[in-house]
Amino acid sequence: MKIALITENSQAAKNTVIHEALTEVAEPLGHQVFNYGMYSAEDKASLTYVMNGLLTGILLNSGAADFVVTGCGTGMGSMLACNAMPGVFCGLVIDPTDAFLFGQINDGNAISMPYAKGFGWAAELNLRDVYGKLFDGERGLGYPKERAEIMRTNRGILKDLKAVTCRDMLTVLKTVDQDLLKAAIAGERFAEYFYANATDQDIVGYLREVAG
Repeated sequence: MKIALITENSQAAKNTVIHEALTEVAEPLGHQVFNYGMYSAEDKASLTYVMNGLLTGILLNSGAADFVVTGCGTGMGSMLACNAMPGVFCGLVIDPTDAFLFGQINDGNAISMPYAKGFGWAAELNLRDVYGKLFDGERGLGYPKERAEIMRTNRGILKDLKAVTCRDMLTVLKTVDQDLLKAAIAGERFAEYFYANATDQDIVGYLREVAG
């Protein structure tokens, strides 16, 4: 699985800690981790939580990523922005129990975490435990197990509902504020990671035009 990490500007200084915890857990399980930044508070390209959501939509809908790990101070802003995007199902995850239940019940494709609120001593241990519950083993099995079928049915209904209420990603990209879009894809390693992994050529082609 291709996992993308996106860090919002107010928490950019913690990117290294988050990235190290994510790679230490995910890579031995056979997953690839792509760090889209921000890498530090001094980065030229600054990502707001709104841009986190837009970038998450781009990565998941283009096939450049299979799962996105993002967040902000409380985790709520990035979660809301992610869920505004077509095809994105993002959960607010604070601890390993949240991660386990989100993976088994909702089986979404993105999480948002709080990187300021409650992010204190030994926070990296919580990160590792969260990622372990998310990425080790099969997701979507249900909890409790006797409710697995109804949970699977409801996930399908929600997916269909979102498909009706959201426009497709290419339309979003063409109609969103173009300065916002340019800023969201201005990261130092966006082009390197995105164009090597994206499979939707319509999205790829449009972003090449936008980026010039």
